[in-house]
Amino acid sequence: MAASFRADGQPGGPRPRQLIITIYGLYARDEPNWLSIASLVRLMADLGVDGQAVRSSVARLKRRGLLIGRHQSGTAGYALSPTSLEVLREGDVRIFGQHRAAAGGGWVLVVFSVPESERDQRHKLRSWLSRLGFGTVAPGVWVAPGHLAGEVTEVLARRNLSGYVDIFRADHLGFPDLAVRVGQWWDLGRLSDEYEQFIRGYRPLAKRIGGPALPGQDAFREYVSMLVAWQRLPYLDPGLPLELLPEHWNGITAGTIFAEINDHLGRQAMRHAESVISGA
Repeated sequence: MAASFRADGQPGGPRPRQLIITIYGLYARDEPNWLSIASLVRLMADLGVDGQAVRSSVARLKRRGLLIGRHQSGTAGYALSPTSLEVLREGDVRIFGQHRAAAGGGWVLVVFSVPESERDQRHKLRSWLSRLGFGTVAPGVWVAPGHLAGEVTEVLARRNLSGYVDIFRADHLGFPDLAVRVGQWWDLGRLSDEYEQFIRGYRPLAKRIGGPALPGQDAFREYVSMLVAWQRLPYLDPGLPLELLPEHWNGITAGTIFAEINDHLGRQAMRHAESVISGA
């Protein structure tokens, strides 16, 4: 069964703040980049989150600079901040692109050395490199498939971290075998477990969508649930070459399930969201 929603943010479902940003990214990001609080409350109610939890979460997102309060035609609502829009744009390629590197595509190395007096910057660097799916070669040396060179350069520059790093394109010449090293640089066991959890949660839904169409509210709830569950996985797996991964890598199955549900339910969920927004 799909993941359940819990308004208190405890295990069993995503936090309301995560759902809110996902809803804005899917249904309110384009012009005019605005959603009334009434529309948001109704959409979140479809996901099992009550209005008080929504308003509390919106207040936190506003304090963090991720949402901006704005009235439109006398109606109270919120827009995504420039920072939020940037993060969502960066995420689109990862979440929906599913790029898989080739074994001969080379690597990007990020090398950094941050003074102890600036340990907060060191923490930020490690956090962003982890978010981008980089593996750890050695302290201060991080690696990822070569197609991420442009992305990591842009992300670190935008966050004023580029002054601490050197970025190289590289080929692995030895030793030992590169597949062995990939298993050391990334926690493939954990990644496989994450994929397996997604497969168990959403394979039944992928099978169901081949039958009668789901009602709009159900399609919306299932789609948003699936997307929230999926969107962190492409960051844990930066598109490592299939040849260097264990045989019968379950990330391929998980990606197929995501694509099937995205193709079949995305438009239905959009129609439901639009009907709620226009009627709010």
